[in-house]
Amino acid sequence: MRSASPATTPTTTRRPPWPASRAPGWWVSPTEVEIAHATTGSGPPLLLVPGWLSHLELGWELPVERRFHQALSTGRTLVRYDRPGCGLSAAYDGPRTLDLELATLAQVVDDLGLERFDLLGTSLGAPVAARWAADHPESVDRLVLYGGWADGAALGDADSRHHVLGLVRTHWGLGSDLLTEVFGPDADQATRRAVADYQRAASSAETAAALLELAYSLDVRDALPRVTAPTLVLHRRGDRAAPVEQGRALAAAIPGARLVELEGRSHLPAIGDADALVAEVRAFLGLPRLRSEAGTGLTRRQREVAALVAEGLTNREIAVRLHVTERTAESHVERIRLRLGLRSRAQLAAWSAAHEVP
Repeated sequence: MRSASPATTPTTTRRPPWPASRAPGWWVSPTEVEIAHATTGSGPPLLLVPGWLSHLELGWELPVERRFHQALSTGRTLVRYDRPGCGLSAAYDGPRTLDLELATLAQVVDDLGLERFDLLGTSLGAPVAARWAADHPESVDRLVLYGGWADGAALGDADSRHHVLGLVRTHWGLGSDLLTEVFGPDADQATRRAVADYQRAASSAETAAALLELAYSLDVRDALPRVTAPTLVLHRRGDRAAPVEQGRALAAAIPGARLVELEGRSHLPAIGDADALVAEVRAFLGLPRLRSEAGTGLTRRQREVAALVAEGLTNREIAVRLHVTERTAESHVERIRLRLGLRSRAQLAAWSAAHEVP
């Protein structure tokens, strides 16, 4: 794949199905493998290397993912892209290698004319971002790695990996459902169903399996000591897809890296307590903390209800306090829980207490 020169006029303009005031910019590069990328927000660039599968358009339509991206793009120009064969990028049936990942990232950087930027890699994107930072220290101001690993062979035993790959290739519907359970156990059923549908729309079965194989094969341990950018490593302690030990290994191998272990079991960054993750990223990048309403999309009344849940009040007690019916109070609690991607009232109480709501 050859890199494109910095793009000033898009070859193809796609009109996304959302209001122009919230629309990312869209370009498709006129190269051998067309790469779709989008920008959201304003400010210094923050380039996001995607995890396993992505779809720029459908990701924006998925509420939990859209909120995550909006929070990251407040005070930054967030740059996202779909790797070859995923989402809006061109089809690709060639070999999946680290070199291809780095070439794809280089193409996005060239298309947008980026010279220096903050780099965020999530999941599969984390080892790719780490290797880029090691090879191109002049381009990376700060590096953030979430849910990543240094050695993909440590992501489970060989039999388990073989079983997952076989299931994805032969029964992609069942495979995506299973992996969504693994990647997002903190989400409610409706969100998990939406994420599984999103995965199937973002990629074919063969591409999904090939990218899993790539994830299992990546080994960037030799590159990590060469990373010179200030680095933040984030990992959830109960991550069921990438053990927290891998996050610890990343941080230990990168000179001066800071490790922050977050609560939760979900591998997908936008699932579970995404606000805690975003808060760490924003603090590391020198950005102000988001107000609760801006960061979560909760209304004033919903934030008030969340605070009462954190106090331990029942729905009946909340109804009395707010002068509403018990059914209305119950509806408020359920809508808040679903909006935040939380599975239980206890998780909502913990979230509210941690975020000082309202």
